[in-house]
Amino acid sequence: MTGLQNIAFGLGFFGLAFIFASFVEYWLHRLMHYSPKIGKRHRDHHQRNEGQGVLPEFKDYLQGGFLVAFVMFGVSLAAGIGWFSGSLVYAAFSAYAHQLQHDNPTKCFWMKMPVHYVHHKYNQWHHNFGLALDWWDHVFGTYKYGEWLTETELMQQEKGDLKLRWW
Repeated sequence: MTGLQNIAFGLGFFGLAFIFASFVEYWLHRLMHYSPKIGKRHRDHHQRNEGQGVLPEFKDYLQGGFLVAFVMFGVSLAAGIGWFSGSLVYAAFSAYAHQLQHDNPTKCFWMKMPVHYVHHKYNQWHHNFGLALDWWDHVFGTYKYGEWLTETELMQQEKGDLKLRWW
C-alpha cells in the first residue's frame, strides 16, 4: 500500500472505531438497566445522579477499545493506529459528554436534547441510553423527547464549557 492508502485505511478504521464505541456504549448502558448483576454500580450512579469525573470515566471507556486495537494491529499498523485513535477520541468525547450532562447540560450543543441528562431527570429506565450521542436511541426506537429546559435549568448560573468535575 502507498502512504496515502495507509492514511485512508487508518482513517477508515478511526471512523469505524468511533462508531463502534458509541454502539457498544449504548448497548452496555441499556444492558445495565436490565441486568441486576451488571447494573448494580449503575443503579448507584442513578441514585447519586452524578458522574465520577471526566478522567475516571475516560479510563473506564478506554478498556474495550484497547482490546480491539490490539487485534487490529494484527491486521495492519494503519488499522491498529486508526482503531486505537478512534477509540481514544471517542472515550475522551464520551467521558466529557457524560460528565457535562451531569454538571452543565445546557452546553451539549451537538444534541437537540441532552439525552443522558433527560434519562436521569425523568428516571427513564427504558429510554435515552446514549451518553455522548443520541444516534442509537433513534435507530433502536429508545429516543424519547422530554421537555428538559425548564425553570430549573434556566435558573442555573451560566457556566463555561470546561466547568465540570474532572476527577
